Amino acid sequence: MVQKDVPRDFANLKALIIARAPELPRRLTQIATFSVENPDDMAFGTVASIAQSAHVQPSALVRFSQALGYEGFSDLQEVFRSRLRERVLNYGERLEQLRAHAPHAAKSAAIFDGFSQASEKSMGDLRRKLDPAELEKAVSFLAKADTIYLAGLRRSFPISTYMSYAFGKLGVRHVLIDAVGGLAQEDASFATTKDCLLAISFTPYASETVSLAQAVAARNVPILAVTDSPFSPLVPIASQWIEVQEANFEGFRSMAATLVLAMTLTVAVAEKRSKG
Repeated sequence: MVQKDVPRDFANLKALIIARAPELPRRLTQIATFSVENPDDMAFGTVASIAQSAHVQPSALVRFSQALGYEGFSDLQEVFRSRLRERVLNYGERLEQLRAHAPHAAKSAAIFDGFSQASEKSMGDLRRKLDPAELEKAVSFLAKADTIYLAGLRRSFPISTYMSYAFGKLGVRHVLIDAVGGLAQEDASFATTKDCLLAISFTPYASETVSLAQAVAARNVPILAVTDSPFSPLVPIASQWIEVQEANFEGFRSMAATLVLAMTLTVAVAEKRSKG
């Protein structure tokens, strides 16, 4: 049914999609997940290209739009396009230009520029989206824990390892779950309700991190998740979560924004605990 009061800005549209996703059919849920994680593709793509990327039939995009109350897909797509008009800088277009000019430049320099642009975009997005109140809440969440357990495996391992190094230097009690010897579950089994788990994982989500977080959540240990989507498997079991979406260059995602967030949390937690 078409509604007159549907969201005309991306923030409210995103909230609507997240709220409605659990009650949608499976194919429409796929589109919901894709649209939140790939808003630029939803804005720029055709019905055919978006359907192919989301692994659904083109007609499903029309049903998805109408399920949210829009007249059709073009009506919904206009909201995604309005989000792009509000940007001062469009780094996605800059990356496309870089790829187009790469044959005329030194390849290594083009790669360096590409990763630099992706990192800048990631940082810009995080600075716009991160609510200072939510950040302060996350710092307080970690600071009050007796022991902070760090779980970030596979692609996220450099982040959790850095935090372990910094916490060690700053005198913050913590345990790095590195899964050496297959002992991740055993390492996490010592966590109690007075501790907390910081779980870090991004699409396609490390199965070891997810299963470990689920086991810890079953024992009512508080969890702070750092992840890239409201549809992440970490979100339903987390007491709090922070969204970080990293841009990519030629399929390789930046870790710049995540590392800056990790550095912020580490130092802020140490500072807060020193006052307590």
